[in-house]
Amino acid sequence: MIDRTMYVLAVLDLEASAAFYRDVLEFEIHDIGDPGWRMFVRDNCRIMAGHCPDATPPRDLGDHSYFGYFVVDDVDDYYASVAAKGVELIKPLRDEPWGMREFGLRTLDGHRIMIGQDLD
Repeated sequence: MIDRTMYVLAVLDLEASAAFYRDVLEFEIHDIGDPGWRMFVRDNCRIMAGHCPDATPPRDLGDHSYFGYFVVDDVDDYYASVAAKGVELIKPLRDEPWGMREFGLRTLDGHRIMIGQDLD
C-alpha cells in the first residue's frame, strides 16, 4: 500500500522557486532543517526542493522535464488563478478523451506540470 507520494526536485534558485510555488501555485513553504532544502506543501501534495545551482536546467531536458500530474477538485478555478499570475502555460485548458479536463504549465525552473480534474 502506498500511503502518499512526494516529489523531489532539483532547483537552480531555491528562494526564487519557493516564491513561485508560494505566490503562483499557492503552496505553503516549510524549512526542513537544512538550508539547501525546502518543502512545498499544498493539501496532500509535498514537493521537496533542493538547491542545485549546477544541475542541468529542466528547460534543457525536453519531454523529461515533466515531473507531476496534480488532480484537483476545480481545475477551472485553479487555471484562472495561475493564468492571472502570468504563469507560462504549455497546454491550454481543455477536455481530453481520456476523461480529464486539464492544462499544463512550466515552473520558474522549467519543470512541467499537468493539472487536471476528472470529467465524470
